[in-house]
Amino acid sequence: MFLKNKTIALFLTAAFVGGASLTAESATARAPKMKHVVMIGTDGFSAEILTQNPGAFPNIERMMKAGSYTTEARSVLPSSSAINWATLLMGAGSEMHGFTEWGSKTPEVEPICTTKYGMFPGIFSVVRDQRPEAVTGVVYSWEGIGYLFEKEAVDFVRATRDDDDEATRLFCDFVKEQQPTLAFMYISEPDHTGHTRGWRSPEYIASCQKVDSLVGVIYDCVRENMDMKTTAVIFTSDHGGKGTGHGGKTMSEMQVPYIVIGPKIPAGQKIDRIVMKYDNAPTIADLLRLDAPEAWYGKSILR
Repeated sequence: MFLKNKTIALFLTAAFVGGASLTAESATARAPKMKHVVMIGTDGFSAEILTQNPGAFPNIERMMKAGSYTTEARSVLPSSSAINWATLLMGAGSEMHGFTEWGSKTPEVEPICTTKYGMFPGIFSVVRDQRPEAVTGVVYSWEGIGYLFEKEAVDFVRATRDDDDEATRLFCDFVKEQQPTLAFMYISEPDHTGHTRGWRSPEYIASCQKVDSLVGVIYDCVRENMDMKTTAVIFTSDHGGKGTGHGGKTMSEMQVPYIVIGPKIPAGQKIDRIVMKYDNAPTIADLLRLDAPEAWYGKSILR
């Protein structure tokens, strides 16, 4: 993968001087088996806003320095929310899992296969079936997330109505009390601000900075309450935006950050391979050393 412009090149060079790239062939790239994986997802966080504003997002940038990252992780089409969150959790695209609209509540296309939970296989059913004793949790602040994972396979499920602060508090309490095997924290901003004020607006940047502060709270909570020798943390988003919308075919809409932090995962290094939304669930399965379902066509970024 090549850097697309001088702005990105200068940002990455300044932030990570001397760092090698994480490639599919890197023998040291694959982390040891993890006991815990925490995924932090934020809706509508464009890669552009990160690369064009170095220093504005200190918590996400320190996560980039602590792990391997790309600012070119690509969505499936259309570049909208439910489709890409389902893809992140399910290891395959909409033509297989069936969610095809931004706010899908049920698959509009019949899933190519389903599990006992009545859905295309997702990472939470994989964990539940292969690790029955595992503690799992999902906290989200947009109700649409609740249709995209197997609730019956998850121990702790909490939703807040567009309240990212409350969702962060609930998630951190869960992490402190349970030290989960797999946990997913969803933050609804900056998507709403992008739609109302525009993806390049000062208000959008401010919303992204608020998201950055919440990400910092969550990341610090994980570091303080879980054994980081056996814990991996992932940060990503579902899509970017253009104007006041998204769903189209531009890189502004399709590219987002993807960061993975964990033992033996090279720190401050660019992932020099293609990263698609459907690679996320296989990466989590790889970190936990679980067998990926045959229906998944995504690949762990650590192999």
